[in-house]
Amino acid sequence: MGTVSVRYIVDDVGLAAEFYRDRLGFEMEFQAGSGFAMLSRGDLRLLLSPVSGPGGASQPMPDGRRPEPGGWNRFQIEVADMDRAAAEMREAGVRLRSEVIEGAGGKQLLIEDPAGNPVELFEPVPRG
Repeated sequence: MGTVSVRYIVDDVGLAAEFYRDRLGFEMEFQAGSGFAMLSRGDLRLLLSPVSGPGGASQPMPDGRRPEPGGWNRFQIEVADMDRAAAEMREAGVRLRSEVIEGAGGKQLLIEDPAGNPVELFEPVPRG
């Protein structure tokens, strides 16, 4: 097997790429105008495809369903200080799906990219 990637369908590839680069620390690897972008953060490679266009990710399924942004599947980015991360997201005008949620494993905050795709920020409970 090769590299593993996550693909998100977005309304505006450029806007989404800026969000991931400027708000979440991704590096731009490649962008083909408004039709595709590839970004990375550590071992995570993120592929952004538009809702419609010539690419394969935008094509309707045999049953007629079309790819669209949103849903609940997400990737997780670990943060050292959830309160600080939440404040930074609010100050930047990022849409929050939730407030900070505390659970047995730590704190989480669901944010949305400009197309409505979720990203989970997670601060684990200190171990030891």
